[in-house]
Amino acid sequence: MPTNERENSHIAPWLQSLWSNLDFQNLPNAILLHGQSGIGKFAFAVELAKALLCEGSQTNKRPCNQCEACHWFNTGNHPDFIPLVPETHRKLLPHADYEGDEAPKKGRAARDDGDGATSEKKEKKNISIEETRTAIEGLSIGSHRGGNRIILIYPLEMLRSDSANTLLKSLEEPPPNTIFLLLVDRVLPTIRSRCRLLTAPRPDRQLGLSWLKGRVQDIPGLNIADSDIETIYDEQGGAPYSVLESLVARHNKDEKDELTISIQASRYLLQSMSQGARINWLDAAEKINKARYSFLLATMQRWVSDLQSVAQGGNPRYYPKHMSTLQNLSKNANLAKLLNFWKSLTQARRHENHPLANRIQLEALLSQYQQLFSS
Repeated sequence: MPTNERENSHIAPWLQSLWSNLDFQNLPNAILLHGQSGIGKFAFAVELAKALLCEGSQTNKRPCNQCEACHWFNTGNHPDFIPLVPETHRKLLPHADYEGDEAPKKGRAARDDGDGATSEKKEKKNISIEETRTAIEGLSIGSHRGGNRIILIYPLEMLRSDSANTLLKSLEEPPPNTIFLLLVDRVLPTIRSRCRLLTAPRPDRQLGLSWLKGRVQDIPGLNIADSDIETIYDEQGGAPYSVLESLVARHNKDEKDELTISIQASRYLLQSMSQGARINWLDAAEKINKARYSFLLATMQRWVSDLQSVAQGGNPRYYPKHMSTLQNLSKNANLAKLLNFWKSLTQARRHENHPLANRIQLEALLSQYQQLFSS
């Protein structure tokens, strides 16, 4: 890759143009970075925070990595970098060498991005109102270094409603020299009107696969055929970071890892849905309900998207290897019911980060799926 002033090796190649188009001298007080999960938004936001706090760069297009501010940032100790993430996402923060239940230091940030996370024991999945209030209240005090102060919130969907209301008040009257970096998969209307919207593009298939295969080669002992990488890449919607996270989890064979559990549950879910009218939806819901709800919903949505496409004479996007099964199912699927089921999945995804009674909701959805194939 040729080097130039605007190139940053920590940014995914498909996000380089987004970075290059930023006007660092006229950034707004709040930036809402949205796009598909697993494409590198978090790594982008962390590098942006570092660039905005850098005291040695003249252009801020690239952190100098030489100044004291960059050193503090790299070691996770910059006092003006405030990341708000739930406990389940703290492993994404860098230099987080945990011992027991030791919490990470404030300000640690990651260079890798799965736009997802694994969990430890029963870690909280929401950003607490106490953490949000503490961060907001601290804004009344000037920045420690006399420059910018960055608050990174990831993922914004994990904010509780009371925390979101606290955030909204600060966005309406932002403190001086304070920049909010908010990351979402889907744009929230109440937040959007108060922020500069940046859309993170998904890479084209060739570029995404090229980057992914290069990263896989850099991981010792991770041997996987290119064809398998391509299959998983398609199944996960062309999200390179998510695929890499999946491959690493599978390689580590950690049966208690939440992502590993979700991947295994997703496979079982696909096997069940391939049965069409013969699906044992009670059994399927029982076997998969411990997995990440959002992961299961995404799997269901991709399968149904392919089923809709095949039913209308198109080709599957996510599961091309299941073309024969999808064709057989499409012959017996009621298109009107299929559309209604798609709407149910879309509605469920709006609340996927705050689900109640996962098993009951999965039972309801899979039961509705079975009805697609009845007259």
